[in-house]
Amino acid sequence: MQVPAFLLRRLYVKGSLRATAGGFAFDIKNSLGSGYAEQVLPLRVDDEDIPPGSTRFIVDGAVQRFDEVSAERPVTLGMNRVVTIEADGRALAAGKHKIALGFVVVGMGRMVFDVTDALADA
Repeated sequence: MQVPAFLLRRLYVKGSLRATAGGFAFDIKNSLGSGYAEQVLPLRVDDEDIPPGSTRFIVDGAVQRFDEVSAERPVTLGMNRVVTIEADGRALAAGKHKIALGFVVVGMGRMVFDVTDALADA
């Protein structure tokens, strides 16, 4: 079952893009239905891949790097739960940025979407 990108964009919490000490972060909130991602595609920002070892999910305080996600250790995309995604090693300038994110979800297959959000001046 292929989920259209326009529906997947609803996962992104608009206005959540922010600078961190090591890079940037943003939030997603799953309002579409619970699932488990057994693979995460590289995060892309402004058409540049961020290394999976430099990106991580934070769910209820638990941290899991993108390169640690597998069938044996999936990341849970629980219904109505906020998941923070952090990336190190890339500072973003103030202004608009295109963010692309993709998962392989058990029973659903590959899901990819992109959004544009603005990083506010620090």
